[in-house]
Amino acid sequence: MSGAVAIIPTRWGSTRFPGKALALLAGKPLVQHVWEKCLGAKKISRVIVATDDMRIAEAAFDFGAEVAFTSPKHPTGSDRLAEVAARLDGVARIINVQGDEPMIDPRLIDKLVREMEKNPRAEMVTAATPFPTAAAASDPNNVKVVTDRLGNALYFSRSFIPFDRDGGGVAVPLHHLGIYGYRRKFLLKFVCWKPTPLEQSEKLEQLRALEMGARIRVVLTKHRGIGVDTPADLAAAEALIHLSAGEARDQNFSRRVI
Repeated sequence: MSGAVAIIPTRWGSTRFPGKALALLAGKPLVQHVWEKCLGAKKISRVIVATDDMRIAEAAFDFGAEVAFTSPKHPTGSDRLAEVAARLDGVARIINVQGDEPMIDPRLIDKLVREMEKNPRAEMVTAATPFPTAAAASDPNNVKVVTDRLGNALYFSRSFIPFDRDGGGVAVPLHHLGIYGYRRKFLLKFVCWKPTPLEQSEKLEQLRALEMGARIRVVLTKHRGIGVDTPADLAAAEALIHLSAGEARDQNFSRRVI
């Protein structure tokens, strides 16, 4: 098998922001921004919106996306992802792109695919970036990851890790970004495993993979993006998009006048 497919698991229900997948951002549904970013990745052959909600499916059809309708019984996005992956023939690698990341960088998607291509032992890959501030690193809403010297994940936590006993700041965690690449065979195996104790404690699915002895490769990136979990996050993303558009116009104007 060969090739890589991006799948965007998307649901209507959200504790803090119901229906956010179709919330308008710069005049487009949130999930459409994610889909368009995925289309910009050069190493992706298909982009699929996976959902169990007809409202999301119809909206995705309207903006031209390929849609996979999935079971409403899936407890996690990974389970939804695996249902779609199981139907795909000739696909070796699956990229899980969160449906609430409208600023995801297509180059980061390509970077995950390249990592799986060059590192056949990596069953699962993800991404991380340095924290901009100490406050961000201490925020339990931001997931931390520490790696070994080869770039493989040792542990993920919502707490600050490792504990700095002497206060020297010798080792600092990275900010884990919620994008994953899976070998299709591993993904189908992963969702058959029961949730593990560390996963249940931290509420982090990737810990199930580590507890079961899998290797998770962590690629470094400068990309941060912005996750939309609340209406306030949506407003922040709107401001960022308008700022980026304004900077692009200024650059184009500079080129013309020079």
